[in-house]
Amino acid sequence: MVAAAAVVVAVGTVAGTLSALGDGRGGDEARPEVTRSPHLDRLPVVPSPPAAEASPTAFPRRTASPTPSVSRTEKKRQPAPPATRLYRHPDSQVLDWVRAHPGDPRTPVIASRIAGRPAAVWFADFTPSTIASRVRAVTSGAAAQGRVPVVVAYAIPGRDCGGASEGGAPGLAAYDGWIDSFAAGLGSGAVVVILEPDAIAQSDCLSGAQRAARFASLARAGRVMKAADPKARVYYDAGHSDWNPAAEQAARLKQAGAASAASSDGVFSNVSNFNSTSDEIAYDRRVLAALGGPASLGAVVDTSRNGNGAPADGAWCDPAGRRIGRAPTLSTGEARIDGYLWVKPPGESDGCEGAPGTFSPSYAYDLASS
Repeated sequence: MVAAAAVVVAVGTVAGTLSALGDGRGGDEARPEVTRSPHLDRLPVVPSPPAAEASPTAFPRRTASPTPSVSRTEKKRQPAPPATRLYRHPDSQVLDWVRAHPGDPRTPVIASRIAGRPAAVWFADFTPSTIASRVRAVTSGAAAQGRVPVVVAYAIPGRDCGGASEGGAPGLAAYDGWIDSFAAGLGSGAVVVILEPDAIAQSDCLSGAQRAARFASLARAGRVMKAADPKARVYYDAGHSDWNPAAEQAARLKQAGAASAASSDGVFSNVSNFNSTSDEIAYDRRVLAALGGPASLGAVVDTSRNGNGAPADGAWCDPAGRRIGRAPTLSTGEARIDGYLWVKPPGESDGCEGAPGTFSPSYAYDLASS
């Protein structure tokens, strides 16, 4: 069995508590359960700019605009540049810890190297009545700063194949409604959507009919989100380079709508894992080549803690000797690689350095200082 690292996340504006995944190739992961309500009243806080974030180029739709004619008495109007810098949401476990521990000797390192950088915001609880407003709180906060948020939709029925992180919507009809509400919160600005980690790579537990229904629902989800917000970029689950072969994963992705520009902007890989960026780039390019579809499809890689690559022994639960990877950015300089993202917030435990889903300052410090 190939281990896929534990995902420990903040669920929307909610801290996640996770437990280890069950069996299945690539399935040694942990996923969140909601433990507290969101603090939407904190959104007006304006965080300082993320530390060490690369200065990106236009992301990533590059369409030339005609130059307007300018009269002698009319000032030339410059179009507003698209939002290209990633958003750091002001409500997260690492920021809570930094604010509460100003005198801790580890705080400067954790604050500058982890808390100061943008990470994804997860929505993993099935709450149809509040999901639109919670997503909107994040996207509107990002829009106010002219930045791009990364949000994770994680409520697919049959999540984790019935393992420790089971949950999500009670059925696909309910899930489709949840997605409609999720999409309603996206607004009209640039946003990156990570659509259902593991939902495609880890679908072997489903029957053929169940898998086809799930994939149809995922294809619909992408269409709904892109119709609701034409600037949204939706990425589909490619697993990671040590899981399914690229051709096999591409075949699954095609069934889930990932080859259609109406649903998809490409794929994501390495969520919560430790595989090296170079391995993921090579793998993602193979997946995209096998997937087909428009040349505009790209990939994003989770680099949150892959700075030293995967452990040789395949350990996945807060393994020692790891470190944070490349800083989150939407400018990679790599063909067909749209971004390096911190989908899993570094320092949130897999369950060995602390309770699953909780922030571990010791582990965060080890990741940031090694």
